[in-house]
Amino acid sequence: MRRIVAIARSVLLAGITALVFASVTQPGKAMGQEPQEAEKPIPAEDAAKKNPVKPTPEGLAAAKKLFGYHCAMCHGVQGDGKGDLAADMKLQLKDWREPNALAKMTDGELFYIVTNGRGKMTGGEGDRTSEEVRWNLVNYVRSFAKKEGGEKPQ
Repeated sequence: MRRIVAIARSVLLAGITALVFASVTQPGKAMGQEPQEAEKPIPAEDAAKKNPVKPTPEGLAAAKKLFGYHCAMCHGVQGDGKGDLAADMKLQLKDWREPNALAKMTDGELFYIVTNGRGKMTGGEGDRTSEEVRWNLVNYVRSFAKKEGGEKPQ
């Protein structure tokens, strides 16, 4: 009987040792945590897409409403990146009111992010909204930087 208990202890000790060793040898992975994946680049064909939807007062109003429901909690009502959820999660998001914040991003890249999400922004609007609505969201996001003198969007 003692022999069985000794073997069981040895197996248990070996298992714990292997678990600790595995967590130490895999950088970025602590026990019980998933490793962080590198952000995948946006496919070139998606980045090259052109926005077929012209900004209209109606389209921007619809996008503003959707933005308030789905995006403002992180990106802030004014697009300043200071939404309540972003603060709780300690996220550093871009202030879209700054003209250079999105200057290097194409409309296609923004559309891809609105559709699929990015980083901790899981999901996206792809399965919830039409393409036209998502393009209107791209127009709305772009509109934050077009306000003169730091004026806040209406």
